[in-house]
Amino acid sequence: MTPVPHSQADLDYIRVERAIAFIAAHYTQQPTLEAIAAHVHLSPFHFNRLFSKWAATSPQRFMRFLTKEYAKQVLAKSGNVLDATYQAGLSGASRLHDLFVTYEAMTPAEYKDQAAGMQIVYGFHATPFGECLISLTERGICGLIQEVSEREIALMQLQAPWPGATLLPNPTKTEPVAAQLFLHVSDTSKPFNLLLRGTNFQIKVWEALLRIPAGAMVAYQDVAAAIGQPRAGQAVGGAVGANAIGYLIPCHRVIQQHGGPGGYRWGTARKQALLGWEAAHAERCSK
Repeated sequence: MTPVPHSQADLDYIRVERAIAFIAAHYTQQPTLEAIAAHVHLSPFHFNRLFSKWAATSPQRFMRFLTKEYAKQVLAKSGNVLDATYQAGLSGASRLHDLFVTYEAMTPAEYKDQAAGMQIVYGFHATPFGECLISLTERGICGLIQEVSEREIALMQLQAPWPGATLLPNPTKTEPVAAQLFLHVSDTSKPFNLLLRGTNFQIKVWEALLRIPAGAMVAYQDVAAAIGQPRAGQAVGGAVGANAIGYLIPCHRVIQQHGGPGGYRWGTARKQALLGWEAAHAERCSK
């Protein structure tokens, strides 16, 4: 297996993710800056500088974003966010994530042929959350794997839903997507097409997720209600977990009704890192 070459940014995120996992596990005890820094083997000064640079907020404030009380406050404020966005259109037109609204599902013939003859280009790219794998077809983005520990494993995960397709490395073609992934203001950005492979129910769920603004969180039951099936919370959870286009379809913004983070395809620590990072940036943008 080919190990992922770690840049300094990757190494910084590995430390940040370890710190976030520690904070999430101990936030009820309100760990001190010194305790968190010791957990990642840094001095308090260097850890505070690293974390604040990455998260745009202090470790202590980030700790608040990871608490259930904070999550419940956001849920209370954004409980009808899906209804509101359906009625008023996408919120915050300058936010990149709110632009990802065009997509095309697989046809029955393509299901039958298992994507035979399709070409998928891919590239590995650095992000604030470590290396990711982005894949494209002529019809749109078909995958975004957020956690890459071994590149061969990531490519096998990419191939699995498209067994008949040919994979071609082309990082130059996927770079424009990577460059815009985590921009919070992108007036010049153009909408990306998403090529979704799923059941009608899954696609309805994913469409609902596209309408959750950055910094907001909704419960699984809210998504179920938004697609007209209020008793389908468990099925919604399954559809959320089947999402193969990480971050662009923001399944990390769906949490449990009581404020717990719930599961995540790429790990709970990464989900909490995404939620906290978005909350910090949303707070800065609101000032």
